[in-house]
Amino acid sequence: MWRQPTAKKILRYGAAGSATVAVAYGGYSYYRQQKHSIGSLLRLDRAYPQSMALNADQLESTSMALGQRPHAFWSPPTRSEMINELKGLGRDGSPRTDQEAEFDILVIGGGASGAGCTLDAATRGLRVAMVERDDFSSGTSSKSTKLVHGGVRYLQKAIMGLDYEQWKMVREALHERKTFLKIAPYLSNELPILLPVYKWWQLPYFWVGCKMYDLLAGKQGITGSYALGRSKTLESFPMLREEGLVGSLVYFDGQHNDARMNAALAVTAAAHGAVVANHVEVTDLVKEKDSEGRERVCGAKLRDNETGDEWTVRAKGVINATGPFSDAILKMDEPQMSDIVAPSSGVHLVLPSYFSPKNMGMLDPATTDGRVVFFLPWEGGVVAGTTDTVCKVEADPKPSETEIEWILSEIRRFLSPEVKIRRGDVLSAWSGIRPLVRDPKAANTKDLVRNHMIHVSDAGLVTIAGGKWTTYREMAKETVDKAAEEFGLSVPRPCQTESIRLIGSHAWSDKMFIKLIQTFGVDAEVAKHLAHNYGDRAWAVCALADRGGDAQRLHARYPFVDAEVRYAVQYEYALSAVDVIARRLRLAFLDAQAARESLPRVVSIMADELKWPADRQKQEHRKALQFLTTMGLPDSILNEDYELIDVGTGGERSGVVNLHTTGTLNLVDPASYYRRGVFSADEIGTILSAFAEFDVHGDGHIEVKDIEPLLAAIKVPAAGLAQGLNTYLEAAKISVADPAASVEFEQIFGMLGDIKESFNAKAKEEIKADAKLNQIPTSRSGGGV
Repeated sequence: MWRQPTAKKILRYGAAGSATVAVAYGGYSYYRQQKHSIGSLLRLDRAYPQSMALNADQLESTSMALGQRPHAFWSPPTRSEMINELKGLGRDGSPRTDQEAEFDILVIGGGASGAGCTLDAATRGLRVAMVERDDFSSGTSSKSTKLVHGGVRYLQKAIMGLDYEQWKMVREALHERKTFLKIAPYLSNELPILLPVYKWWQLPYFWVGCKMYDLLAGKQGITGSYALGRSKTLESFPMLREEGLVGSLVYFDGQHNDARMNAALAVTAAAHGAVVANHVEVTDLVKEKDSEGRERVCGAKLRDNETGDEWTVRAKGVINATGPFSDAILKMDEPQMSDIVAPSSGVHLVLPSYFSPKNMGMLDPATTDGRVVFFLPWEGGVVAGTTDTVCKVEADPKPSETEIEWILSEIRRFLSPEVKIRRGDVLSAWSGIRPLVRDPKAANTKDLVRNHMIHVSDAGLVTIAGGKWTTYREMAKETVDKAAEEFGLSVPRPCQTESIRLIGSHAWSDKMFIKLIQTFGVDAEVAKHLAHNYGDRAWAVCALADRGGDAQRLHARYPFVDAEVRYAVQYEYALSAVDVIARRLRLAFLDAQAARESLPRVVSIMADELKWPADRQKQEHRKALQFLTTMGLPDSILNEDYELIDVGTGGERSGVVNLHTTGTLNLVDPASYYRRGVFSADEIGTILSAFAEFDVHGDGHIEVKDIEPLLAAIKVPAAGLAQGLNTYLEAAKISVADPAASVEFEQIFGMLGDIKESFNAKAKEEIKADAKLNQIPTSRSGGGV
């Protein structure tokens, strides 16, 4: 009975083994192919022509030895200076000629692709502007899986399907992974990812796959993969389900802080002479006829969403890099054009750090519908995801409870039964729209493009869509190459971005945090956080704190400090409370409730910086609460009012247990579904107070006969419990045989938690009953990652 499937597996291993040789050769060939161009780039990076001084690396001149404070802090142009340039004026508002005012390229969209194109064009010596309707990375680019990877799933499909295009895509992504880690070392890092194995034949199968993944990277490889036996696997990942475990494979990929990476790209582009402006919207495209009588896109009509000002900006050509919103810009050019974006929702959750080892992630290679689920430590939390469902294009999509429950159910399958994951453990949940694309010029326009696509309209609008964060730089290179050709631009230099380090990288070292502690007296956790998120610019953040006394934490559980809010406004173009809590500090992504609790102080600091009146502060607070409802918090938070607080005070802390409360338990409590703990602080006080009334000896025990009176005292309807009181007593290991038997507080507390959860179970059951998602087939989408 076993011979036929075993033979199939052996043949599969044989095919994989043969492919390993091909992969090794391909990786080496790719390295040889890139080597010459990389060398020339490095040489060019050191010798900018005098005429291109504006585009030279102004960040280099401010740095000194690694880990040391820079000689001076380069300050980006102010937003008003950027707006003046977009309006065709000098940065000081002085007039310019039409020729001086015209840009070589206008980039629409400030996500990974748009910021990547802007930096690429600026460092080649082109005059480029970038506008973004909302904030840098406000869409998909801040809502990724946080991985910088080639894609082990894509490699598997390439080998098993003998798909050269898929293989080529993985090879290029692995090359870009290494570049990513090099140009922004403080924002990215290597991460070991564990593949648990529960069938003996999968061990050699996964081993071959991981080694092929290593070999395909060639000289651009990072740490190599290795195998672990059962005991070492459990030692490395103690939360893993033990039953049937054979061992594991550990391979390495990259990880990064996506939104901060995006901000770094935008600010680095500004350092190289680009004009970048967030919260500036394109309302229409401008066209003119060329010398041959053809209509050509030559600019755009803009609106500043901060002030309401409107004007026209002129450029030799326009790049549309708006991700899921590409069709909206395309239809400004060609109103009858069919949609090219097939939007797919990818939902991710963040769980507390104790669910995963600090420095190792995990990949479940076989979910119930054939996808993969990642479980990755990130910024002090654990990111889990993702889904891949059909959705509509919208600015801030909400993750559905069905999608959240699907991810939780998949996680429960590979974690130990002792590790109970509740909905209340979800600190944050978000939905990012992945812009899968169709090629409008393909024979079958229903087919999805495997990677990215560059489309040029009849009027010369260049659109870049699809792809992933890992390959943003290569996508930008190809797009600017195409734009230069299409717009007839004279480009002073070839692509430079393979060796251009991003802001914060020049004097950063992994030991820099020690100097921050010794210089400014910040605690170790805060120092490590600042060094890891700002690189050598952590000195500037600490300097702000040193001058203004803003080294206070915004929230007791997280290392974010007040000075980061000021830095975000002064150095990173943050204009709204959501810009700060979501994309500069990442608190909304790590813990939406903590972001909510920190919000009044964030608004007050921004009001102090930006001179907001009281009505603007209330408006910002309301908009931020609306955003947090898209991050996993219930709509009920919209009912809270905003109270102005003095910027010099921290306000009162909530969540303190009150031992003198005489309240009751709120058993039908939708909010508890979203809370990390089942009970609120007041409810814990209620339980403690009631228990103390029956604890006649004061030793933390009551008798069995006291249980029903205790429940009555806190208004728990014992007779109306759906499963009967005895069911909960048995679960808490409380025997009713002896009424005088002793019962501990922890037993009562655990039993009450089970009772409360049962009262909120109806909503959960409805979610579970409808847990089938409208997932896009993996053959079309690649599985969501």
